[in-house]
Amino acid sequence: MMVRMPTHLAFLRAINLGAKRKFPKDAIKAACEQAGFSAVETYINTGNVRVTSSLRSRAKVEAALEAAFRETAGFEVPTIAYTRTEFAEIGRDAEELTAERELARHYIYLLKEPVADPAVVEALSTDDHRAVVRGRACHLLLGPSYEAGGVDPLRAEKLLGVATNRNCNVVTTLAKKWC
Repeated sequence: MMVRMPTHLAFLRAINLGAKRKFPKDAIKAACEQAGFSAVETYINTGNVRVTSSLRSRAKVEAALEAAFRETAGFEVPTIAYTRTEFAEIGRDAEELTAERELARHYIYLLKEPVADPAVVEALSTDDHRAVVRGRACHLLLGPSYEAGGVDPLRAEKLLGVATNRNCNVVTTLAKKWC
């Protein structure tokens, strides 16, 4: 009987920012493979990676990837992992929330741990911008008055813990491609 190994989608935080935190996708892929992960695939150069492993625990997958990335990149790389099922739900939520109203931007914070009190984050919402917490994701729905320049005009990030953000297009594309 063939045992199917779980697939995880992992999102790296704070890479390719400035000259000292460079970590190209080919190096990410090599680090994953050297750490024993298989079926490794990356998507664009912002720290999106799909891996297969005999590890079933999200915490163990994150720890193994973080150790491999630290060894290869030479700096800490916080990593947030999801199962395919978890990430597919985030993709569906993104599509649903985007369809609700006219938006200038929709960013999604991918969270290492659930927010202790989602109501506190959602209370930052204004008439034009909303923060919506669903599971280990926080959707920032930025209305027409949003002017490009910052991802988080509501200042929700400081309440989220370890997180990394992606735009809605990346999240929905990866949910369709990898889930």
